[in-house]
Amino acid sequence: MGLREFLSSCARLLKRAKKPGKAELWLLIRVCALGIIVVGAVGFAIRILGFLLLPRG
Repeated sequence: MGLREFLSSCARLLKRAKKPGKAELWLLIRVCALGIIVVGAVGFAIRILGFLLLPRG
């Protein structure tokens, strides 16, 4: 695929894409925030378990 074909494909994709509505955007933001919180909580729990279970020295 050459550069010209790639740019043509990008332009075709952008013409077909639509902006999300306000409700869809807020849903996406909430899902992303929830994912970040869950990953942070799991990391925090692993770190606490490491402090409690591993010997200090």
